[in-house]
Amino acid sequence: MRQFVVIGHEAPTDPEFSLDDIAGGAGRLDVLCRCVTSAFFLSHDIREAVRVHLVLADEFTVSFDGRDLRRLNPDERSTAALVRNALEERAEAIGHQPVETSPGVSLTRRGFEPTLDAVARDGTVVQLHEDGDPVVDVEPPENPVFVLSDHHDFADREADVLAEAADERVRLGPEALHADHAITVAHNYLDTDGFTRY
Repeated sequence: MRQFVVIGHEAPTDPEFSLDDIAGGAGRLDVLCRCVTSAFFLSHDIREAVRVHLVLADEFTVSFDGRDLRRLNPDERSTAALVRNALEERAEAIGHQPVETSPGVSLTRRGFEPTLDAVARDGTVVQLHEDGDPVVDVEPPENPVFVLSDHHDFADREADVLAEAADERVRLGPEALHADHAITVAHNYLDTDGFTRY
């Protein structure tokens, strides 16, 4: 299983946002939506052995599970609609118990640290960061949990949590990449067994 934890620092925590303005009025939710589509979509197919966890303003986490996912289309607006639908059920998210809001999509009332603690039990935590070790020097982990930030750097508290939790801190190339592009490159790194098998 491949997992991606994406921190949305300014992401909405209530459903009162317009699907016509997800790049501005919804705290750059467009960035998070692109991460979801990059994580799941292949040409004419979807990756089933993938989970994505969008941490919204350190308050809620919307999780997508490729094994059960339905109604996901390769456009930002429909992904934002799934996030909005999840937030409409936020009153049902009690403690850390998830509430399924559509097939393969669930919402939990937890921020970054408890989300990372939960998913780290299932794999190797890999922080994607432009100051990390070159990914070509790192063996591909079997069940990676890639952690990345939206258009902002990790906050100091997030960096401290990652310093404790991360098994690896890697960079994917010589240039800083958008979060969604980083996910595509990370998939290619795993698909090719560390860029060795094509």
